[in-house]
Parts: sequence; structure tokens; C-alpha cells
Amino acid sequence: MTKLLILLLSGLKLGKVLTTTGTMLLSIVVYAVFYGWPFAVGFMLLLFVHESGHYVAARQRGLDVGLPTFVPFVGAWIQLKEMPHDAETEAYIGLAGPFAGTLGALACYFLARHLDSNWLLALSYAGFFLNLFNMIPLSPFDGGRITAVLSPRIWFAGVPVLIALFAWHPSPLLIMMAILAFPQLKRAWHYDPTSAENAQYYGIAPSVKLSYAFYYLALLAFLAMMTFGVHEMLGPMREGMR
Repeated sequence: MTKLLILLLSGLKLGKVLTTTGTMLLSIVVYAVFYGWPFAVGFMLLLFVHESGHYVAARQRGLDVGLPTFVPFVGAWIQLKEMPHDAETEAYIGLAGPFAGTLGALACYFLARHLDSNWLLALSYAGFFLNLFNMIPLSPFDGGRITAVLSPRIWFAGVPVLIALFAWHPSPLLIMMAILAFPQLKRAWHYDPTSAENAQYYGIAPSVKLSYAFYYLALLAFLAMMTFGVHEMLGPMREGMR
């Protein structure tokens, strides 16, 4: 039995599993200080579902990818050890995260309605908002990875969104994302669709581009609708806490 356990752990690459588990547990502890244990555990599970979407999609496309790493109040990411070979693959991996995350938030929503649970409803709101936030059409957000299949220049549409969010609720996270986005915007500014490298990477069939545009807009609209709707449902609960 001991030998079997050792074999299983080595097959799972124990170091990577411990990194994922350790950062996830640390994040749960930090979030629990501010929001309580039930919400902290639920939120981390939603974040794990989101990142698992990216992970599974990357593996489906045959890419070498690491397990998720979590950082409190920053989020999580998977390490792509092998970059996508074309914009369609990047869009596929980018879309898988918000899609899986939306399903997770939707499960919390229906469970909250069935059990009449306010904390599950708040958890579903956090899940919808998190995935909506990630749909900003600006790299390194998931929305930027999805919309790049159309053209990297679409990233400039995400700039006013990021500015509006910072004006509404200033946050160090938004500043960090703006810093990460700057070199991507610089690359988009100098984007030449006729260069051999860009033609190979972004040379996607128009029908495929239209499909991803539809997926992106449909998921964006659904997330916006659910985020607003659940926020309104939570209104009486917030009033009762005052």
C-alpha cells in the first residue's frame, strides 16, 4: 500500500500539487479573515473551477501546462510551459476559463435559490462578477485572449473599460493589470497583419473568427445580466445589514 501511494504521488508530480494546494489553502485562510470560512472556501472553489477550464482546454490542445497557482486578492493562473501555436488555440483556452467559471457560479445561484441561502447567492454574485471582469477585451485578461483571434487592436477597446473601473473603484489590482497590459498595447499598436509571423498566428478563417465573436458576446451578455440581476437580489440583504 505504501509503495502504491508513493507511486501515485510521484505520478501526480507532488511538488506541483503541493504548490497548488498550499497557495489555495493560504488564500482560503486570508479570505476567511475578511469574509468568513464558508464564503472563502466557496470562492476558492469557484476560482479553481475557472482555472481548471483553462487547464483542461490547454491539455485538450496538447500543450504542456502547469497546475493553478493562487494569490490572495490577485487571483490565480496556470503556467503555460508551451505557448499556443495560433490565435484560435489561444482564444479556445481563454474562453474555457470564463465558461467553466460561469457554470460554477450558475450552480451556486440555483443552489442558493433552492436552499434560500444568502451566502450562496453572494457567492454566485462573486463568481459572475469575477468572470465578467475577466472578459475585459484587453490582454492579459481572458477577454483579451479571446478577442485577439479577431485582431490584437481590439485590445484598445478595453482601455476605457479599465479606466472607468478604476474611476469607480480604485484598486492596486487594476494598476497592476494596467502595467501588465501596457506592453501588449504597445505590441498591438505596431501590429502588422501582413508580416509573415502575424499572418501565420492570426491567419484564422473568417467563419472561425465570427464564431468566437459570437461566443464572446453571448457569454459577456449573460454574465452582465446575471451579475446585475443577482446584485439587485442582494439589495435587501445589504440593507438589512446596515
